[in-house]
Amino acid sequence: MPQRARVAAVLGPTNTGKTHYAIERMLAHRTGMIGLPLRLLAREVYDKVVAARGPSVVALVTGEERIVPPRAAYWVCTVEAMPEGLGCDFVAIDEIQLCADPERGHVFTDRLLRMRGQHETLFLGSDTMRGPIAALVKGCEFMRRERMSQLSYIGSKKISRMPARSAIVGFSVDNVYAIAELIRRTKGGAAVVMGALSPRTRNAQVDLYQNGEVDYLVATDAIGMGLNLDIDHVAFSSLTKFDGRRMRELQPNELAQIAGRAGRGMKPGTFGTTGDAGQIPEDWVEAICNHSFTPLRKLNWRNPNLRFGSIPALIDSLEQAPQDDWLVKAREADDLQVLKSLGQEAEVLARAGNPASVQLLWDVCRIPDFRGISHAEHAGLLQVIFQHLHERGTIPHDFMARQVKRIDRTDGDIDALSKRLAYIRTWTYVAQRRGWVDDESHWREATRAVEDALSDALHARLTQRFVDRRTSVLLRRLKQKEALLAEVNDKGEVTVEGEFVGRLEGFRFRQDQGATGQEAKTLKQASLQALAPHFHLRADRFYNAPDTEIDFTEQGGLMWGEQAVGRLAKGDDALKPRVVAFVDEIAGPDVIQKVERRLQHFIDRKIAAQFEPLLNLQRDETLTGLARGFAFRMVEAMGIIPRGQVADEVKQLDQDARGALRKHGMRFGQYTIFMPLLLKPAPTRLRLVLWSLFTDLDTFPEAPPPGLVTVPNIRDVPMQHYTLAGYRPAGERAIRIDMLERLADLLRAQDSRGGFEANPDMLSITGMTLDQFADLMQGLGYKAEKGEREKVRSADQVVTEDSQPSGEPGENEPVMDAAQEEENTPAAAPDAADTPPAADAVPGAEGYDDEGVAPMAEGPEAVEVDDHIPEADDTDLLPGSAPDEALAGPEIEAFYTFTWGGNRNRGPRREGGRDGGRGERQHAKGGGPRGKGGAPKGKGGKPGKGKPQGQKGAKTYESRPRKEDKIDPDNPFAAALMGFKGKS
Repeated sequence: MPQRARVAAVLGPTNTGKTHYAIERMLAHRTGMIGLPLRLLAREVYDKVVAARGPSVVALVTGEERIVPPRAAYWVCTVEAMPEGLGCDFVAIDEIQLCADPERGHVFTDRLLRMRGQHETLFLGSDTMRGPIAALVKGCEFMRRERMSQLSYIGSKKISRMPARSAIVGFSVDNVYAIAELIRRTKGGAAVVMGALSPRTRNAQVDLYQNGEVDYLVATDAIGMGLNLDIDHVAFSSLTKFDGRRMRELQPNELAQIAGRAGRGMKPGTFGTTGDAGQIPEDWVEAICNHSFTPLRKLNWRNPNLRFGSIPALIDSLEQAPQDDWLVKAREADDLQVLKSLGQEAEVLARAGNPASVQLLWDVCRIPDFRGISHAEHAGLLQVIFQHLHERGTIPHDFMARQVKRIDRTDGDIDALSKRLAYIRTWTYVAQRRGWVDDESHWREATRAVEDALSDALHARLTQRFVDRRTSVLLRRLKQKEALLAEVNDKGEVTVEGEFVGRLEGFRFRQDQGATGQEAKTLKQASLQALAPHFHLRADRFYNAPDTEIDFTEQGGLMWGEQAVGRLAKGDDALKPRVVAFVDEIAGPDVIQKVERRLQHFIDRKIAAQFEPLLNLQRDETLTGLARGFAFRMVEAMGIIPRGQVADEVKQLDQDARGALRKHGMRFGQYTIFMPLLLKPAPTRLRLVLWSLFTDLDTFPEAPPPGLVTVPNIRDVPMQHYTLAGYRPAGERAIRIDMLERLADLLRAQDSRGGFEANPDMLSITGMTLDQFADLMQGLGYKAEKGEREKVRSADQVVTEDSQPSGEPGENEPVMDAAQEEENTPAAAPDAADTPPAADAVPGAEGYDDEGVAPMAEGPEAVEVDDHIPEADDTDLLPGSAPDEALAGPEIEAFYTFTWGGNRNRGPRREGGRDGGRGERQHAKGGGPRGKGGAPKGKGGKPGKGKPQGQKGAKTYESRPRKEDKIDPDNPFAAALMGFKGKS
């Protein structure tokens, strides 16, 4: 070696710029080589040198990666992969204190003793190596570099209180993952760095930290080997580690190597502990802060002069002891263990019969155990590789293809991807060995592509599991006290700084349900702060929105389009409800008041429009006396009152009072007193909501579908609900009250005492079948007797197929009067002045209880019909006659005869408000004297005007003297009374 070659040791603590100094020195020479302790660090230095000199002159050589351009002048390598015999002008070995490492120390010691540059050689590392280097490297000069920033100890801190830009160090994969998961929940996420990661994955994770997407880094002690990161604080989660053989305590110099990563450049750094690590001893803290450690006395060494005559000779040379006091024989490494295991295999012994075969076997044994499964499995894999190389000179193409294809999958979780990444590193190492595969470039690219794909997938899984980008971004912006930018799309999805945080429903923010704990608090704080301007803009738009965009639900909710913005609440009056706005407090009182005012305007206008007849009735000051009192009752009942409830009040109204009330659209029906305009679907729906609010119901009844003449009579539904909906229960169904009054007009013309049958007009009004109509009539107090008779047909009657009904509606299906729907709707009801006058009193109205549930009439008695047809005897038929014609009888039809049944004792009152004994209630309330056969006597004793059979004339009884007042035109017996008055 020329005498002018310079050998120097640049020693000092971390953050002194030693590696940066070595790169500058290397680039000052024509050629150079630098050996680094980690593949990760080698890649980092390679990128820096490429940036300075370009990729055409920079080579990267590691166990699993080899980039060697034809004109390579600068070589960046891992220490184990440094090629020998290149004769570079410059050589540098970084982290030279690893000569004392039990696992890899012998490699660094070999480079210390044997690797030199033609002009300059540098050893970079800790000041503890001064003694060994001075003793083993003659003529070496020493350079002391001081730390550029101050390092101090701050004790133990909980992870939840860890300052930003911190690195938490764990010494096992499980520990690293657990810490990262905890930080994700409390701080928004962390980057993960481990020595087992590929450079691609490690760089991607470091970028997360360096770019500020996360403020925390969770790593193994790999960060102590020269990785230059912007770390302010280093926290140790443990002070012990497993070194591959046993658990042992970390030494002060090892702690200092890692803690020294805190405080880059001139910025001071701190270190401490977290979790169950406890406190670092005070003397150790002093040593770390002052960079004073016990000097190294022994370096690990293994004989570099190997003998390949045979396997035993190779093992003996590897186990040779050193002759220098500064050197100690290295403990048995993995490659030596595999060599001893394979040396016991008969097949391997037979193949390794010459020096070339023994050297090939040794090269195979030096393949690192990337998988870390077990020593036996690793030895078995290497034996297969050795057999292929010995037999064919290369590994077969199909064998390599099977191994790589089996690993080329990016599905699975973090553990699965990490295992595949470790497996592919074995074949990447094999592909990098010169001459071991047929097509080296192909397999290097193939294994590299698989490794890159697995690395990207692993980075994605690590980020997905341990990084919540949303919380990280929001936390950082909140700390910076900057205005957050929020956006709301047409679906109501809210993004803050580009991150989805939840949905805006009306004026309430619904946070993403996936967030929990500290993450949820951060999201809410950031979201509401960013949404404050949007609340004001939305409130302005809502205030100016037309009423057509706002609606109420049948449960009292207030909607703006599809978004709930409030609800109705009970007010002092049923027609004056209050509103409660659904607005987040963060929106401010101005937004809340604006929304409430707009909702109150909407519901007030809605009530004014839908209940205009009722409000006009309420405001009519010309009504006086009994008329005004009755108007108050009508307003209180929201436009519908069963006549039985106000029978006495109706009797007391004179014709002038009734006329004044009719001018407001009030109709005095036989069963119900109502305002037809309020039976429309919209007022009915609103009436149910307002009444439910005022009566404090928990669940509001829903309005029946519009246009139905009858609906099912559900036993558990109170009768009041049907009344407010505009229906009267009768039997198994409830009929719309306006249709019921039209039916009553038809029934008044029938002989209800002698009996009558249903005519087509009656069935058309109700839209029912005959059986359903019979049940309805029984619910109204009539008796229905079923019979059968021969159907009479006219000789020239022609029945076409189109004239036949397509089918009868089911008993429980809503029935609609399709033929006269337009005519029968409440809106089309004739004016009260044009309709036939209704009776002043309903038959039995004084004894009819309209409260509770609807009365259910008893069904008609069963009628036995002998429908047995004797079997025909073919022997009795004459030749040529048809059996069907002989057996067919006359066509039979069913019919019902209806008579007024109000006088019948129908049994005791049923629980729940439904009463089967209308006659009993009438008798209990003094329904008047009874005539022969139980027929009621007195005025209104029968609803029909016809004379029963066998009776010569109708008898009239008076309970009090007749007054000479004018006859009420609403009385259904007005015509008879006029005639009677004329005769008298």
